[in-house]
Order: sequence, then structure tokens, then C-alpha cells
Amino acid sequence: MNSHDPLGYAVVIAVMTVVVYLSRAGGFWLIGRVRIGPRLRKMLDALPGAIIAATIAPLLVHGGVSAVAAVTAALLAMVALRNDFAAVAAGLVAAALVRATGF
Repeated sequence: MNSHDPLGYAVVIAVMTVVVYLSRAGGFWLIGRVRIGPRLRKMLDALPGAIIAATIAPLLVHGGVSAVAAVTAALLAMVALRNDFAAVAAGLVAAALVRATGF
């Protein structure tokens, strides 16, 4: 693929779109054929929290002071306001302020 070939990029994006769709649709198809018992239900209910923790943990370890400030501000905003948008905004503002001070 040439770096000046817009059609090549379109093909790559189209292929990635199809792969993502098939993986998501395949997951729904597969879970539709599995009996969901209480044990599997508990695991599926805990999965979103585990994904969030797996995403945030490396950020906290390698992100420095601004990442810790952002996650802390987002967590506090979410606990206080129960609003996703406010939590994201608080995290962004905290990270920007900490980086503006030189950390």
C-alpha cells in the first residue's frame, strides 16, 4: 500500500470494520447458544469492572502524577455526582492542570 493511495486506506478501514462487526456479532451468536447459569451470570456481571480495572491499572503505573490526578478526580466526581460526563470532564481538567504546573 502506497502512502499516497487513499483507496488502500479505505480498504484497510473496511476490512477492519468487517472484522470488528464479525467478532461482536459472533460473540452475541455464541452467547445465545450457551445456557447462562448462576455461575456464568456472576462472571458476566463482574466483567465490566474487570475491564475497567485492567485498563486503568497500567495507566496508573506508567502515567505519572497527571494520570493519578485524573483517575482520582474522575473517581471522586463519579462517586459524588453519578454522572459519566462529569467524571470524564473532571479527569481531563485534573490532568490538564497537573500538566500545566509542570508534572
